[in-house]
Amino acid sequence: MDGKSYSEDGLICRIKAWFKIAEQAKQNSDLCSSPSNTHRMDLQVGWKPPREGWVQVQTDGSVLGDSLAAAAGGLIRDRFGKCLDAFSCNLGVCSITSAELKGATVGLERAWQLGFRAVELNLDSQTAINIIKNWQDDDHQHGLFASKIGQLLTRDWQVEVKHVFRECNYSADFLASKGHCLPFGTHYFDVCDPHLYHWLLYDVMGNTMTRSINMMI
Repeated sequence: MDGKSYSEDGLICRIKAWFKIAEQAKQNSDLCSSPSNTHRMDLQVGWKPPREGWVQVQTDGSVLGDSLAAAAGGLIRDRFGKCLDAFSCNLGVCSITSAELKGATVGLERAWQLGFRAVELNLDSQTAINIIKNWQDDDHQHGLFASKIGQLLTRDWQVEVKHVFRECNYSADFLASKGHCLPFGTHYFDVCDPHLYHWLLYDVMGNTMTRSINMMI
């Protein structure tokens, strides 16, 4: 650990964050080596700032294996990558899609409370985005969260919902993983966690990772 000491909770969160990177690398490797009638395209992906006058809300969800212990987290950033606000949620037990939607709900609510009126919402779950954009039924299994997000989107502000790759969302991923180490509920942070600062700096420095995408031939 480079001679540094960490609290037990901090160490657990750090290990989880690095494990997720290794897990993603393995998935990319498996995609690259799987035979199929596809053509592989390698993209360099990394964090992209919001345009001038806008803030970016990055959110993510996390579920631990068969236990379904769920958490969510996110942050609000300006166009220079600075963290304006951050949160982590311990959600108890729920599905990964519910965790993703809860993170988006809290992120949008927080942005509204802080007075931001031009918001770019970033999620790495296409499933969650499809529910947000196509939701019509309160009886849907994710209807509660989708309804809440729908109500938020109808307020007098500009919100753009965008899908990003996981490699662009490590800061939110860290905060979601941190939620597993906290008591049940939502926790806001007015001081930047040193480990979060690592990922913020990683983004701002323009680091990218290779993302392999299979294209149908």
